[in-house]
Amino acid sequence: MKVGILALQGGFAAHARMLTGVGVDPVLVRTPADLDGIAGLVLPGGESTAMLTGLARDGLEAPLRSWARSGRPALGTCAGAILLAHAVTHPAQRSCDALDVDVERNAYGTQLDSFAAVVDAGGAFPALRAIFIRAPRIVRVGRAVEVLAHVAGDPVLVRAGATWAATFHPELGDDERVHRAWLREIS
Repeated sequence: MKVGILALQGGFAAHARMLTGVGVDPVLVRTPADLDGIAGLVLPGGESTAMLTGLARDGLEAPLRSWARSGRPALGTCAGAILLAHAVTHPAQRSCDALDVDVERNAYGTQLDSFAAVVDAGGAFPALRAIFIRAPRIVRVGRAVEVLAHVAGDPVLVRAGATWAATFHPELGDDERVHRAWLREIS
């Protein structure tokens, strides 16, 4: 199975290592043609405004938006969650509007305010350690969106069908559970 990873900026290499470790063939997505033939797509953490600049520069913004809105499996982490969101604030910016959540960028503070926490996942992902780096906060969840995990009452892992978003970085470390659970959406 081939899974694409948006590879314009950010943590795409860590996702590639994680996917390879679970037996998936990662495809680095840098052009519209790279979207052809992939079974799922990871939008990694990084800097969402830099990613939007790269998407526009490389003619990938409209194809990515179309792909993400198609209902095919997508996993957005941190900045990737921002790209998938319906609406983005702090400041406002464009997004794919592929997942009915609203997010606030850098809501937990600066790089110096980054932290790790064990998420409350109600048994779905027991003792899942999550790393938050200049993380967004999900401030609104649509009716069709399922919240899979919280930190301090905030939703941090959500899904609507095969579209998943994490405001943290599940690709950092060696816990494969989020990737494995999302990949079951593809199988």
